[in-house]
Amino acid sequence: MTNALPTASGSFGDKPEITFPDAAPPADLTVAVLSRGDGGVVDAGQTIDVDYLGQVWGGRIFDNSYDRGSSIQFGIGIGQVIAGWDNGLVGQQIGSRVLISIPPHEGYGPGGNPRAGIGGDDTLVFVVDIKNAG
Repeated sequence: MTNALPTASGSFGDKPEITFPDAAPPADLTVAVLSRGDGGVVDAGQTIDVDYLGQVWGGRIFDNSYDRGSSIQFGIGIGQVIAGWDNGLVGQQIGSRVLISIPPHEGYGPGGNPRAGIGGDDTLVFVVDIKNAG
C-alpha cells in the first residue's frame, strides 16, 4: 500500500502551503511533479537555482526561500545537499514544481539537524521550484 502524499497550494513561484494527509509518511523517497516545466532535464553535476519550502511531516516549516525573497544555488547530484534532494531533483525538468517526501535516512539521518529543529526520525517534505540549471 502506498502512503498518501501531502498536497501543496499555489503555482510555480508562489509560496506554497502544504496540507498533510492523516497518514504515516512514506518509508522511501517519494517525488511528485506538481507542475512540469518545459526546460531541459537537470543532470548530476549541474548547479541549479531553486526556491523551496521545507516542512517536517505534519509539523512546522523549518525553512523557505520565498520569505527571504532569494533563491539558492548549489551543485546537484554530487553530495552538496541532503541525499533526498540529490536523488529527487536529478532528472526533473527546469521550470517544474516538485514535492519531495524525504525519509530520515535520506535527510539528516539519526542526528537530525537540531539547529533547524529537525529530529533524527523526522520525515521532511519540500516543495521545490526548479528555476534554472547550468
